[in-house]
Amino acid sequence: MNVTFELCGLNDLERLIKISRITFSNAFKADNNPKDFKIYLNKAFSKEALLKELKDENSAFYFVFLKNDLAGYFKVNEFGAQSDIKDNDGFELERIYILKSYQRKQIGLKVLSKVYALAKQKSKTYIWLGVWEKNQKAILWYKRNNFKKFGTHPFFIGADEQTDWLMQKEL
Repeated sequence: MNVTFELCGLNDLERLIKISRITFSNAFKADNNPKDFKIYLNKAFSKEALLKELKDENSAFYFVFLKNDLAGYFKVNEFGAQSDIKDNDGFELERIYILKSYQRKQIGLKVLSKVYALAKQKSKTYIWLGVWEKNQKAILWYKRNNFKKFGTHPFFIGADEQTDWLMQKEL
């Protein structure tokens, strides 16, 4: 399987907005209040929000391609860009989203391998992430890939306070 990665730059903003909205909606829209979901989607994946994240030198977005087709993207953070833990030894995998038509093709494993490599290049000792407690499919997948729960944090979709599991994997 020919999976490749491309670091996103400022010129990728429109494509990043589009794939972010599609993949997040596909993953979570059905399980959330429509009003709260729309508020979150319009805030988190707005041009202003994603431009600010792209400009942050401690964050990086990568497009994921299968052959030459855009299949998804992921985002990683270090230092102060991390959403919860501000540990210099930690590396946050904040987002990993694959388009529905490319799921179940082992792309997620290739993404994890890339994230591990990026973290090791930066001399990080562990990778951590937050995953919605109701997303049992993702939780089981992370557990199969040796991530362990170490805590929780609140995550808001609009006014709806939800709980994310915090999971980490030692490198």
